[in-house]
Order: sequence, then structure tokens, then C-alpha cells
Amino acid sequence: MRHGKKVNHLGRTDSHRKAMLANMASSLIKHKRISTTLAKAKALRMYVEPLLTKSKTDTTHSRRIVFGYLQDKETVTELFRDVAAKIANRPGGYTRIIKLNNRLGDNAEMALIELVDYNEVYGKEAESAEKKTTRRGRTKAKKADAPKAEKAEVVAEEAPATEEAAPAAEAKSEDKGE
Repeated sequence: MRHGKKVNHLGRTDSHRKAMLANMASSLIKHKRISTTLAKAKALRMYVEPLLTKSKTDTTHSRRIVFGYLQDKETVTELFRDVAAKIANRPGGYTRIIKLNNRLGDNAEMALIELVDYNEVYGKEAESAEKKTTRRGRTKAKKADAPKAEKAEVVAEEAPATEEAAPAAEAKSEDKGE
């Protein structure tokens, strides 16, 4: 029975797991999203969300606690400066896990873990869906309106041509008179 066993050991020793999660958390904070296996993404979420909560209070004590986990000065600075400002009003749930296709080599379940306030995946999907519907509408409209548009262009070209021809004829007659 698994009573009280919440930690996924990921097939690693304790020191290896802590070092791996610290590196993954640093990469997540720097790049705002990373791709990894689903099990590692779930373990990383448990590891990084308390650190993101700590970053909301910018004190020396909380910086030292977070540095004890991450072991990277630049990451801690970026976390407290940039990321903490974005997540200040959020009461939790700072990360999102999106399942991807299985990895080709070993068929492992892959996932994309990202910071929620830096969501770029959902914005691209919405834009691409809008573009597809718009393009379909335009192609049908062009085919149906193509004969009407050609007639309108022909009529528009004829009218200015006659107006331009009259002043040109007057200019030629004035040149001959001199």
C-alpha cells in the first residue's frame, strides 16, 4: 500500500532527484516553459509552486530559502523581479501541464509545463483557428464576386480614360497653334 507516499522518486537517488528538479525549475523560470516527460512535469509542479508562492514576499529570508532550492543567483533574481510581479494577484496554480505526443524513442508520455501568466500556446491556437475560417470565407467570396469585380474595374477604367483624353487633346491643339 502507498499510504503517505507522495513523492515520485523518478527512479533516482535523493540527491540526483533534487539536483534534477532544481535544474528543471531554473529552466522553467528562465524560459517560462519547458518540454519534459509527464511524470517529471508533475514532480516539478510540486517542487516549483511553493517557490513561486515564496517569491511573492520579497524579503531576504524568502530569497535565501528559494536560493537554497534553486542554487542559481540569476534565476532567483529573475524570479523575484519579473515573475513575482506577474503572479502577485494569483492565489495559486502558477503552472500548467499540457500533454504532448509520446516520444518516438521510448514512447514516453511527454508534456509541456509552463507558467500560466506567460501562456503562448493557447494564444497561437486561437489565432490559427481564426485565420483558417477567415481564409475559407475569402476564397469562396473571391470566386463568387470575381465576375462582378472585373466588370466594376472595366467600367471604372473607361470613365477616367475619356476624361483624360479630352485634356490631352486640348494640350495637343495648343501645341500645334504655337
